[in-house]
Amino acid sequence: MNLKLLAGFFENFITIFGDTKYLNMLWTGLQTTLIVSVGAAVIGLLLGTLVAMIKIQPATSKWATVPKIICNVYVTLVRGTPMALQLFIMAFVIFAIRGFPMEIIAILSFGINSGAYVSENIRAGLMSVDKGQSEASRALGMSTGYTMLKIVIPQGMKNVIPAIGNELIALIKETSIVSMIGMYDLTQAAKVIGSGQNLATYFAPMVVVAIFYLAIVYLLTLAIKLIERRLRKSEKR
Repeated sequence: MNLKLLAGFFENFITIFGDTKYLNMLWTGLQTTLIVSVGAAVIGLLLGTLVAMIKIQPATSKWATVPKIICNVYVTLVRGTPMALQLFIMAFVIFAIRGFPMEIIAILSFGINSGAYVSENIRAGLMSVDKGQSEASRALGMSTGYTMLKIVIPQGMKNVIPAIGNELIALIKETSIVSMIGMYDLTQAAKVIGSGQNLATYFAPMVVVAIFYLAIVYLLTLAIKLIERRLRKSEKR
């Protein structure tokens, strides 16, 4: 039985790569996964940077504390609730509009979720920079903004790149739940290809999709390592 199952798996595995129909289905799913992942990553990085900058600023007045409170509530709510629940709320409550593009909903949902985690990573990286450097720069007459831009941020970002890389990898894998709101991504493509068939037929497309995800994550990991290597070379100079 196991040999038959194994033989069926390899037969179906080869069939998927040899059939244009299946390849088109996987390509369509891959496009959706990449679009949602890239769009959400951009929003997450921009939003996370903004939130981190707000949170590290000293609250000098009552009006200055309001943005910090909003950012703290945002981070707490997003990090404390499941991604699937946030996706459902965005799709069926906030954007429950007939004809509204699901791709936009998914990008916004994952981008907002990622922004909360990215903000904490960036905040931790910026806070890890020795305060003495900021004090020394201000003693030399540099403004707070110039000190942040030229001294704190460059050093802090070097410390936070690995954490942001991990968050981007997690984001790509989390997009596999977009089929829950009716979108056609890589995971959904595997379900459609193997639906209604035996275990070997269903298992083969899942393995193929896993290879796709592994390849994407591996390429992203190489890019992050390349960035880290370049930053280390710049430090030596």
